[in-house]
Amino acid sequence: MGKESLRNKTFNGVKWGLLDNLANSGISFIVGLVLARMLSPTEFGIIGIITIFINLSVVIIDGGFATALIRKPDATQDDYNTVFHVNILVSVVLIALLCVSANPIASFFDQPLLAYVLPAMSIMLLFNAGSLIQKTILVKQLDFKSQAVVSLVSSVTSGIIGITAAYKGLGVWALAAQQISRQFIMMIGLWIANHWLPALRFSVKSFKELFGFGAKLLAANVINSLYKDMFLAVIGKMYTARDLGYYNRADQFNMIFSNNLGQIVQKVSLSSLSQVQDDSERMRNAFRKLVRYTGLFTFACTFGLAAIAKPLIVTLIGEKWLPSVYLLQIMSLYAAIYPLQQLNLNILNVRKRSDRFLKLEIFKKFLFIPVILVGFFFELQFMIWAAVVYYYIEFFINGWYSFALSGYGTWQQVKDLCPMYVTSILVSVAVWTLTFTNLPYLPMLLLQVFVAIGLYVTVYALFGLPEYSEIKAVCMNKILRR
Repeated sequence: MGKESLRNKTFNGVKWGLLDNLANSGISFIVGLVLARMLSPTEFGIIGIITIFINLSVVIIDGGFATALIRKPDATQDDYNTVFHVNILVSVVLIALLCVSANPIASFFDQPLLAYVLPAMSIMLLFNAGSLIQKTILVKQLDFKSQAVVSLVSSVTSGIIGITAAYKGLGVWALAAQQISRQFIMMIGLWIANHWLPALRFSVKSFKELFGFGAKLLAANVINSLYKDMFLAVIGKMYTARDLGYYNRADQFNMIFSNNLGQIVQKVSLSSLSQVQDDSERMRNAFRKLVRYTGLFTFACTFGLAAIAKPLIVTLIGEKWLPSVYLLQIMSLYAAIYPLQQLNLNILNVRKRSDRFLKLEIFKKFLFIPVILVGFFFELQFMIWAAVVYYYIEFFINGWYSFALSGYGTWQQVKDLCPMYVTSILVSVAVWTLTFTNLPYLPMLLLQVFVAIGLYVTVYALFGLPEYSEIKAVCMNKILRR
């Protein structure tokens, strides 16, 4: 594939990937705002506990197969069929385990409703397993447009279902109905969009080949999910479901940019870098560009979000969620580097070093133990501050590994990203000072947003930042063409 073709496909992938995530989580976020006004933090906390087990199960179902298929340039129908049947079988087993474990889990967290809601929501695992191959094929083709359309339909429809259920007074079941229906509609939509149909074929050869690569990723992802979910479990157990509700709501705001950009970067970079993996210089240059573009967006968005956190949360979901403001502001410090983490880890996948990926995750999780311990002895905000320290250490470790495989590591990245990072911090502090005015929350929020946009555009233009200039040129060309 030519350099220009890869560049265009990557830009299109980012564009449609962004739209996909805006549809998938943006609309869900808006629906969440409506539900947050109708439901209590405790009800959101119950769903947060269930999410711990659903997320871990989703990681196990994937088994690293999706990544193995994406980076395999000559994937066959036997490969797709084999993975599809494995995904379905594993999902059925996990659903049975969650149903059997529902009562002990409810007793552990002292939330009787969990015994009923968890088995009901476990059906999402089957819907997820049924859509993994469809989504993988679309990602391999860099076809994020189809995924965006499906996400839009599923998010809007499930949002209407959830809000209607909440209006009817169904409480936590309204949140469950929204998530279940969204996953089901998304599965149906992906099958319609992709037209791939499974056959009753299973290849032991395909399984061994893909699992040989994917098993190490599976182990690494399970370890990562266990530690992330342990973080939530500690909050749910050592504090209250209400505290977990505050944390989850702050995290939902946090994910507007960090997780959405992280997912886009992960999907687009894995596909685009895999296509130039045999040309070290092209891959290094492409990797560096991705890092710089990612930093430009994420630093501005995440630190800007921290600056407007208070008027934003109070305006959108009310003062009963004020404890989430400070939590969100702390989270922004590690949210800023989350997409960069995904980029560095993808180099290991592109270079077929899933063995290093596993070793790296095991090593890093030993470093995460002190973060969990802080949750047992101190207040929630201190636990999140400890997580900030951990994630910056993790960034340096990931960058060191990526340097060995790409020639572009931590210190080069820090040098490239430092001007953007410092600029974003200074602009955000300036915007944050506006919260000390006596303006009502809505006018204050609008003023902060306009000031932030004006400052970023002015500063980037004055310093002649290459990435800003290139993005501006691309956008202008698109506008002129239309």
